[in-house]
Amino acid sequence: MSLLHVFDMDGTLLRGTTASLEIARKLGCLADLAHLEASFGAGTLTTRAFASAICEIWGALTPGVVEEVFSAAPWMLGVAEVMQDIRRRGERSLVVTMSPDFFAARLCSLGVDEVVASRFPSLPFRCAPDPAGILSPADKVTAVDRVRARHGLSREQCIAYGDSRSDAALFEALTCTVAVNADEHLRSRALLHYEGLDLREAYRMARERAAGAHRPPAATAADGGRAG
Repeated sequence: MSLLHVFDMDGTLLRGTTASLEIARKLGCLADLAHLEASFGAGTLTTRAFASAICEIWGALTPGVVEEVFSAAPWMLGVAEVMQDIRRRGERSLVVTMSPDFFAARLCSLGVDEVVASRFPSLPFRCAPDPAGILSPADKVTAVDRVRARHGLSREQCIAYGDSRSDAALFEALTCTVAVNADEHLRSRALLHYEGLDLREAYRMARERAAGAHRPPAATAADGGRAG
């Protein structure tokens, strides 16, 4: 049976950080980003307004800087190996993130089959992003439904890996979910929990659970079968 493995990026594939934090650190504008994130956390800034403000403080961002940040970022161990194993088995990997597409799309170089991310203008920025292209947590469910339907898969054939409140809607929509170094809000909604630095271990847990869920029940004496 084929599976769709759905990964969040910030805090899940990226260990304890986000693409925005790593970019802001490189550009020397962490204080500006912290102010925006505080407003977002307080509910006074929407994801779309946040994206527009980001473009203003990242005026010096270029593709070369993004590549440097991506290469130096603290990724979970084994990301490429996990993606290779998924592909080898004839399954699909998908990253769905609210972070910018110009950063997340580089995950395809590590073997991710498809990335869905917030759409930003070309670098360097000369305009604000189109609000329609900026994702919200609810859009993660829509994106997964669109991709799985294209491949003829049900929600039961999807495994989600996430870490925070932004993944909650997806975890509520799917049955096989893995909280990876997650906050308590998401842990309470997850089927499996992993704490550590190695994505291969979280993936192994999910694969074992998925295999058990779809394994035919063992024959018993009552139905003429033989155990062992």
